[in-house]
Amino acid sequence: MKNYDYLIVGAGLFGAVFANKAMAAGKRCLIIDKRKHLGGNIFCEEIDGIRVHKYGAHIFHTSNKEVWEYVNRFVEFNRYTNSPLANYKGVLYNLPFNMNTFNKLWGVNTPAEARTKLEEQRGEYASIETPQNMEEQALKLCGRDIYDIFIKGYTEKQWGRPATELPAFIIKRIPFRFTYDNNYFNDEFQGIPKGGYNLLIEKLIKGADIRLNTDYFQSRYELDALADKVLYTGCIDELFDFELGYLEYRSLRFEHERMSIPDFQGNAVVNYTERSVPYTRIIEHKHFEFTSQPHTIITHEYPLNFAIGCEPYYPINDASNMLLLQKYKELANKKTNFLFGGRLAQYAYFDMDDTVAAALELARINFDK
Repeated sequence: MKNYDYLIVGAGLFGAVFANKAMAAGKRCLIIDKRKHLGGNIFCEEIDGIRVHKYGAHIFHTSNKEVWEYVNRFVEFNRYTNSPLANYKGVLYNLPFNMNTFNKLWGVNTPAEARTKLEEQRGEYASIETPQNMEEQALKLCGRDIYDIFIKGYTEKQWGRPATELPAFIIKRIPFRFTYDNNYFNDEFQGIPKGGYNLLIEKLIKGADIRLNTDYFQSRYELDALADKVLYTGCIDELFDFELGYLEYRSLRFEHERMSIPDFQGNAVVNYTERSVPYTRIIEHKHFEFTSQPHTIITHEYPLNFAIGCEPYYPINDASNMLLLQKYKELANKKTNFLFGGRLAQYAYFDMDDTVAAALELARINFDK
């Protein structure tokens, strides 16, 4: 008899939700993670009374009532509303693109004036019938002003190449709001757990056995032998020793800084959209939870070329990578005692609510019989 029903490789949100449902179904779970902490990329480190989003800002938002009610069983969420700013050459603009943005950018006051100006800007690129790259696609959707100030530099930093060399599908649509509303998300529910994401993860996995600082690939056969099935949430190409090639990612680097002032930027997130500014945004963590310490902690977020040893953040979902992914999925389908879930195993970018919903669905398939 095996020691466990499930070995869960990765202590992030997907693995934690699946473990919670598995244990509720009477299954024994061992969760391992190569890091020294739980939570994957939603882990928060407490520094001088401020919870620092160690791997970038994470704001939970959803219109999925089932997901919202599920996570609220474990933690209560605060009223945080994501209202980022964009800094371009020292001038601050509201995001998402709304009437506050249009008023500052063009001096317009009414939705009708804003729509007229936007159509005027778009009209200059009406001759582009089939955009050949991201720049042409964006200009066709929003015109020159919004593209130059908010999109071009930021996107080129994110992807590490000129916009004219990026595929058009990167920008499929650009949302515009003709109201004076700075709420970035349209979702019905939004907030950050009171007590932080660590508390959510700890409550989800209560009752499971945990092994941190455990690299699955250093002892995979011994670990596999402990359980009837494996839920794998790591990089799918790594599971097969990259035998078909490497899937490509973009990565990030974070520089955290403690400052002996009560407030640095007055907002949780400020994006820096100029190409010449090396970071894409500055995060001020205390504003996620409305704390009032006499000091603050900020994080500069730098885009980074991915290399082995870096954290893979954003999949490069171009044609060649998607073809390679399909080949790896074919190999994965042959591993009958393995389940796969999460952004790395599926080579996709997911919001947290999508991650929870997918983990709940996988649990339903396996336990609701």
